[in-house]
Amino acid sequence: MAFTGPLALVYQANLESRIASRILWQVGQGPYRDEQDVYALAHAIDWSRHFAPTRTLRVDVGATRSPLRSLEFATLRVKDAVCDRLRADGGVRPSIDKRAPDVRVQVHLTDTQATVYLDTSGEPLFKRGYRRETEDAPLRENLAAGLLALAQWTPEDVFLDPLCGSGTLAVEAALVAADRAPGLVRRFGFQKLAWYDGPAWQRITQAARDRVRPPPAMARLFASDIEASAVARTQAHLAAAKVEGFVAVERADVLTRNAPAPTGVIVTNPPYGVRLADADALAAFYPRLGDALKRRFPGWRAYVLTGDLRLAKLIGLKADRRTPLFNGALECRLFAYRLVAGSNRERA
Repeated sequence: MAFTGPLALVYQANLESRIASRILWQVGQGPYRDEQDVYALAHAIDWSRHFAPTRTLRVDVGATRSPLRSLEFATLRVKDAVCDRLRADGGVRPSIDKRAPDVRVQVHLTDTQATVYLDTSGEPLFKRGYRRETEDAPLRENLAAGLLALAQWTPEDVFLDPLCGSGTLAVEAALVAADRAPGLVRRFGFQKLAWYDGPAWQRITQAARDRVRPPPAMARLFASDIEASAVARTQAHLAAAKVEGFVAVERADVLTRNAPAPTGVIVTNPPYGVRLADADALAAFYPRLGDALKRRFPGWRAYVLTGDLRLAKLIGLKADRRTPLFNGALECRLFAYRLVAGSNRERA
């Protein structure tokens, strides 16, 4: 997806986007045949307009059908081009930092074209800023937001994640319900670029804070898990994201809990394993999950994301839709079910 607009749009896109991974600003493009052409393209860009040579730098190169033999060598040539141009213009060569750079330059190669980008996001946008750095989320936040969109869930609908884990889906639903920008508690790469306008950014973030809705008197968002530790993590993440008042969180077994309303939308990411013991346990769990959804949530819509593609056969429900998705590098499926009492055979 590409878009154009005033500079403030870069700020707003990073702050507001719930689904994007990064916002890249195109700063150069041209044909190439070899690494020297890529070097020349990157060297021709006036990098001092974008960042000071005292900033640390990282360069990444990706490709689709590129004729180049080594992307590592292409990355090295782009890095040299950026550093050589900055040293020629100001006498200072930036340092390279692959772990936590101030500035990230990305290049994408097709079979004939090279496009050069500045990464305005810094850390990927799915890192909302409310988790501790040492935490790993099994479900990326922007994928969770995408699942809510695919489910066509809106804050007017009751929401439930009955296998909430660390609460990623519940937090994303609460952010939507609060109309709270997902990037309000983090920093961005553009804040270290030369054209960063601090007062303009403060006005944009203040406007986003001013529109945040207060929590309702009665919750319409629900999350539960059989594990007490999962309930505690969910509550902590909701508080860190400043949306704890929007979600009612409780300890409950998905196989026995009742629906919190006559109708609503379930969006959940049940556990799935790769070890044989996990596979055997899940093979027994999925039919019970399907039976519980059918018996306890008639009138609801359910959206189940899993990396275990056996779920389609084991859960015992007829899916209205199956959407292929990726959680990082892991291929998954989102199964959509319209829940009614009784079996599919009985309905027929």
